[in-house]
Amino acid sequence: MNATPTVRFIRSDDQLAATPYSYTAVVPASATLVLAAGACPLDADGTVVAPGDVAAQTEQTIANLRIALAAAGAGLGDIVRTTIYVASGDRGDLVTAWRVVTAALGAHEPPSTLLGVAVLGYPD
Repeated sequence: MNATPTVRFIRSDDQLAATPYSYTAVVPASATLVLAAGACPLDADGTVVAPGDVAAQTEQTIANLRIALAAAGAGLGDIVRTTIYVASGDRGDLVTAWRVVTAALGAHEPPSTLLGVAVLGYPD
């Protein structure tokens, strides 16, 4: 989005070092703020992809997020914070989703929250 970094991630030495994300992000007031709605595992026709396959659904969700961010002149490297909802009570499913997200973000490690929830807005 910008040639110069607009976000600074902070990791305190007083917090758990093994956590694979930053606890805090600071964005300068001069930065452009882009807000995105929740991305979903839908194809171009609005159909839920890969029912029961958390990894494939997470990959589709990331693809849809990339499209939304690109339309605003941004990319995954501009993300300041994430909240990831997985419609599952199985921690293994959360780990699967998290691995897909972190692979997509690479070295970019914004503050993140990962939650298992009972239901989301689309079936499957």
